[in-house]
Amino acid sequence: MCGIVGYIGSQEAFPILIKGLKQLEYRGYDSAGIALISESKKLNIYKTKGKVIHLEEETQNRDKSGNVGIAHTRWATHGEPSVVNAHPHISMSGELTLVHNGIIENYALLKEQLIEKGYTFKSTTDTEVLVQLIDYYYQKNGKKLTKAVCKALNDVIGAYAIVVLETNNPGHLVAARKSSPLVVGVGQDQKDYYIASDATPIVAYTKKVVYLEDGQIADITPNKEIEIINLEEKSMNVDIHEVNLDISKLSKGGFDHFMLKEIYDQPQCLKDCMRGRLFVDEENPCNNRIVLSALTNFKDRLLQAKHIIIVACGTSWHAGLIGKQLIEKFCRIRVEVEYASEFRYRDPVIEKDDVIIAISQSGETADTLAAIQLAKEHGALIFGIVNAVGSSIAREADTGIYIHVGPEIGVASTKAFTGQVNVLTLLALALGHEIGTLPDDQYRQNIAELSLIPSKIQEVLQQNEKIKRISTYFTYARNFLYLGRGFNYPVALEGALKLKEISYIHAEGYPAAEMKHGPIALVDQEMPIIFIATHHKLYQKIISNMEEVKSRKGRILAIVTEGDEDVKKIANETIEIPQTLNFLIPLLTVIPLQLLSYHVAVARGLNVDMPRNLAKSVTVE
Repeated sequence: MCGIVGYIGSQEAFPILIKGLKQLEYRGYDSAGIALISESKKLNIYKTKGKVIHLEEETQNRDKSGNVGIAHTRWATHGEPSVVNAHPHISMSGELTLVHNGIIENYALLKEQLIEKGYTFKSTTDTEVLVQLIDYYYQKNGKKLTKAVCKALNDVIGAYAIVVLETNNPGHLVAARKSSPLVVGVGQDQKDYYIASDATPIVAYTKKVVYLEDGQIADITPNKEIEIINLEEKSMNVDIHEVNLDISKLSKGGFDHFMLKEIYDQPQCLKDCMRGRLFVDEENPCNNRIVLSALTNFKDRLLQAKHIIIVACGTSWHAGLIGKQLIEKFCRIRVEVEYASEFRYRDPVIEKDDVIIAISQSGETADTLAAIQLAKEHGALIFGIVNAVGSSIAREADTGIYIHVGPEIGVASTKAFTGQVNVLTLLALALGHEIGTLPDDQYRQNIAELSLIPSKIQEVLQQNEKIKRISTYFTYARNFLYLGRGFNYPVALEGALKLKEISYIHAEGYPAAEMKHGPIALVDQEMPIIFIATHHKLYQKIISNMEEVKSRKGRILAIVTEGDEDVKKIANETIEIPQTLNFLIPLLTVIPLQLLSYHVAVARGLNVDMPRNLAKSVTVE
C-alpha cells in the first residue's frame, strides 16, 4: 500500500500522475514510482526511495511523454523501502506493469510455483509475484489482459487494489479491487479515465466516479464505456456516482501544516456536522430536537437493541469508548467497544438483534471492514460512522451517519475524532429520548449546550500561543503519562496517541486511579504528567492523584475548568477550558492535547503531517 494513480486518455499523463501522487501524500509512504508509455511506444519506469519530489528530480531531462501511465506511493509491507521494491513492478516478459495496494497473503507459495515455471524475481515484494502471475496467464491465454487478471486473482488470497498497464496495447488499462479501495473517474464523453485510491486526485478533472466493489475488474479504454466484470468473468452493472469534494479544503489555507489547519477547522466542522441534524429554538426551547435519518429509517431495530458493539481502530476506538459511556448513560443499553482487529478473530457472540457501530474516518479500514462483514453474516444491524462519502464501510453498512468534517489530510487524526464524538453524542441523545430513558427537559437542555460547543472550542484555540510556549518545556522528554477519569479517560488515551504519532515520544494514557497500580513507579522529575482535571464528580479524587505525583517531583500540566484555583496550586502549568456539561467535556479537553502534540513535534523539527511509518488509511492488516 499506499497510493495509486492512473490515467489514460488524450492528455499528457505525467503531470496528472505527479499531481495525483502529491495529493495522496497525506496517506504516508516511503517510496514512489511512475510508469509511462511514451509517444514512441516505449515503456519508461522511474522509481525512487523517498518523497514524490525526489521522483520529480529523478525524471528531470528524461522522456516523460505519453497519454497513459500508472503511478504509486509505497508504504512498505514486504521488503524494505528501496528503489527495487518500489512500484510499479514489471513482469519478466516486459509486457505488463503493475501497481498494487494491499497484501497477497499466499505470495510465498505462488512465488515457488512461478519459479518452477521459470520466472525470476528482482524484488522481495508480494506485488512482483502478482505481476508475474498475471503475466503467466497472459502468455497462456492469447495475451488477453482482462482474462489473465481474472484468472490470476482467482489464485490470490489477500487484499488488493491494482492497475495493470499493457506495453503492447497502450490504449488499455485493467483495474481490480478486493478489500482495498479503488475509484475510477469518468471524463467527459469517456475520452479520459482517471484511477486512484480515493477521489482526491480525481475531482479536479471530473465529478463522475465509479467505486469498484470487491471482486470487480474494470476494463478501461478511452472513448469507450468502462466495462466491469466479476471474478467469474460475468458482466456487472456500471454505477456512476457524483462525487462531492471541495478542492479548496485540500489546501493548508495559510497554516504551516495541514494538522494545525485541521485543529483550527474544528469549530466549523462541528457546525457542519450538526447542520440539518440539531435544531435549537432559543425563544422556545421546547422545540429543541435532533433529527437523524438513520434513527427514522431503522427506528424499530435501534429501539429494540439490547446490545451494541462498537468496532474501530486507533483514534476511532477512542471515540468509541466515549460513545459507550454516552449510549449507556442516556439509553441504558449495554455497549461493548472492540478493537476491530481482535473482534474478527476471536469468535465473538453476535445475535441478530445486536447493533454493530463501525467507526472509521476513511471508511476503508481493513480490520473494521472485516469485522462488519462478520457481523452481517450473523444478521446484526450495521451502523456506520465514517467521513468519506461513498467509502467501502458506508456502502457495506445498513445505515449510519457521515461526520461531514471534510477531507482530513494530516495523518494524525484531529477533526475526525471530534466529528465522531459529536455524531455519537447526537445518536445517544436522540436514541435515549426515543426510548424514554432521557427526559424531555434534560434532552432539550443537552441539545442547547451541544450547540454551544463550536464556540467554546474557539475559546480554547485562543490559548494556542500559551500551549506553544508550554510545549517547549517538554521537547526533552522521552516518556509522558496522560491521566483522566470518566469521560476524560479516553481523551487521555487519545492525547497520548497523538504525541506518539507525530513527536515519536513514548506516551501512555491511563485512568488516573490506575496510576497507583504500576505507572507511579515511573514518576520522577524527568517525567511530564498530563492530568485532565476538569470539574466533575471525581474531581477531588483527581486532585489526590495529582498530590501523589507532586510529592514524587513529577512535572504536571493540567487541563482544568475555567476559574479553577485549586489545581493551579499543585500543577506546574494549567490550560483552562470553558465550563460545559460533563458528557461534552471530551470535545473541549482534546483540543489543547492536539495543540500540545503539534507544537512538541514542530519544536523537535519533525514532519507533522506525514509522520514516519504511518499511513492515513490502513487498508491492510
